[in-house]
Amino acid sequence: MNMLSIDQIRIKAGSWLGEEFNDETRKEVREMLDNDEKKLIDAFYQDLEFGTGGLRGIMGSGTNRMNIYTLGMATQGLSNYIVKQCENSGISVAIAYDCRNNSRYFAETTANIFSANGFYVYLFESLRPTPELSFAIRYYKCQSGVVITASHNPPEYNGYKAYWNDGGQVVAPHDEGIINEVRKISSVNEIRFDGKKEKIKILGKETDDLFLKEVHKMSLNPEIIDKFSDIGIVYTPIHGAGITMVPPALKMYGFKNIISVPEQDKIDGNFPTVKSPNPEEPDALKMAIKKAVETGAELVMATDPDADRLGIAVKDRKDEFILLNGNQTGVLLVWYILSQFKERKKYRGNEYIIKTIVTSDLIERIAEGYNVEYFNVLTGFKFFAELIRKNERSKKYIGGGEESYGFLPGDYVRDKDAVASCALVAEATAWSKSKGMSLFELLLDIYVQFGFYKEKLINIVRKGKEGADEIKAMMTGYRNNPPEKINNSRVIKINDYEKQISYDILKGSKTIIDLTKSDVLQFFLEDGSKISVRPSGTEPKIKFYFSVNSTLKSVDKFEETEIVLDNRINDIIKDMRLV
Repeated sequence: MNMLSIDQIRIKAGSWLGEEFNDETRKEVREMLDNDEKKLIDAFYQDLEFGTGGLRGIMGSGTNRMNIYTLGMATQGLSNYIVKQCENSGISVAIAYDCRNNSRYFAETTANIFSANGFYVYLFESLRPTPELSFAIRYYKCQSGVVITASHNPPEYNGYKAYWNDGGQVVAPHDEGIINEVRKISSVNEIRFDGKKEKIKILGKETDDLFLKEVHKMSLNPEIIDKFSDIGIVYTPIHGAGITMVPPALKMYGFKNIISVPEQDKIDGNFPTVKSPNPEEPDALKMAIKKAVETGAELVMATDPDADRLGIAVKDRKDEFILLNGNQTGVLLVWYILSQFKERKKYRGNEYIIKTIVTSDLIERIAEGYNVEYFNVLTGFKFFAELIRKNERSKKYIGGGEESYGFLPGDYVRDKDAVASCALVAEATAWSKSKGMSLFELLLDIYVQFGFYKEKLINIVRKGKEGADEIKAMMTGYRNNPPEKINNSRVIKINDYEKQISYDILKGSKTIIDLTKSDVLQFFLEDGSKISVRPSGTEPKIKFYFSVNSTLKSVDKFEETEIVLDNRINDIIKDMRLV
């Protein structure tokens, strides 16, 4: 990337003082030009890039910020691409948004631009979960859709995710096609802001009910919920969109003792009660766990701002709440779905599940145990959607997830669905109770039957151009000079997803990896450990995923076996000099 000089940045910023920009924007840019050079540089040193997932950035004025102009250029480019694909005949799109500051404003702006381009627009009346947007695209047979969200990023961020007609985020060839059209928009004067109200239909309760009806179809044991409907469930939306759909879904399933965290039920894009609105972070569930202890609840669940990710806490064998990670939640849900399909004789023989390449391989062992086909895809639920679409005439997707707290039961939605996942976790809790055990004890039984897999993720943050160069150098080093041993265990296989080659070190052979190119490396060790390395696609960090495993002879051996596995992970991290 060529770095602009301060004079070039000032010229670029000066172009935002024209009449085509609103008063608020011109005022903010003038303030930066006159009084805040650092803020000016950050806002204009580059253009906010429309990537394969859309836009995400800090809100404010400038080419490197989320605002109605950068969003507008993205929407106009997307509109131009849709017209080229659909010949501007009866085109419709759906739009949803979450709780973030400016989300409603950005959604309305997006709706205006789509309608000005002649599209029929379905706009949700208020914030809704991302999975409901995916459902709406499919139900209303839209050509495309957009959700305004920055997922679990800090409060100053917002984002824009683009979807295609299957309800999944855009994949090849549409992703590159859209990016090319967005790049062709060289001026805000090309954006059609003059919306046509008669082309915008507001979605509300009718769509909610249709969505919840599909969520309810995922239930596998309604009669068990009837017997255990009073299970105490604490749920928090962490100020986000989950408040609209998760409690109604739980009630529809039959649960009666749903306990809220009132302070976090309040819709607020500043997320005042948490450091980060991310259910992967322990702090985000602190208030909910406190409420569970006070009320004697058995289960704690939290969703992120757009309600596509789910975090849960359960009671351990000491009757204390512990957080489960995304792998553990995925393992429980896959096991529950597969075991109940078998028990209720629902199998037709063409079912399959999906996981990502960095998600626990225990899910594969469970699938093998139930003789169900499984697929590995790259990180991101757009690849789930792509595979489901490819297989939908011959095979039936019934569940799958990723380690980063996303899960999708059923195929009526084509993105992570924390609404249905919350309902199924609650149902699995009731099922476990019907068998005289807790959800945590069920997880231990799964470990005994299929193997104890332990995972850990380390993020190494490297900001700015120097950081990006350092991350690139790390990947080049691992790729060109791979380790022969890690923690005194031989590397016996390397998967290079950029070269799309799997190297069997012991046999000296190569096989093709039939997945899209991606900058990911995996090292498989002789002792069964697996290390995956990939740069983040949305943040300035490189991610290291560690997976180790062992047999678990009995539930009573859990604690000591866990210590052994934790020590092995820590030894691998030390050997790779990551601490």
